[in-house]
Amino acid sequence: MAEMEEGKGMLTNNMFWRAIDNLAAAHNISCSRLAQISGMDITALNKSKRIGADGKPHWMSVGSLVKIMNATNTSWTDFAKYFPPERARA
Repeated sequence: MAEMEEGKGMLTNNMFWRAIDNLAAAHNISCSRLAQISGMDITALNKSKRIGADGKPHWMSVGSLVKIMNATNTSWTDFAKYFPPERARA
């Protein structure tokens, strides 16, 4: 397999959270409302919860992501469109 240049083509915690923000914006709702309609606590998607107390990035579980996608009728292919453009990923 070809080696990836560091930072290129890699998914980051920030990219996932930005995709969630973009998905909420596309549906004209707040992240709190998105969490609520997904069956999660309304604070689950707050910016304060994206970094742990230890300073490490908090990665959303696949289960939570699936709840969000189901609530917004979003496929994996459609969700991928909400990731930031390559030049804005850094």
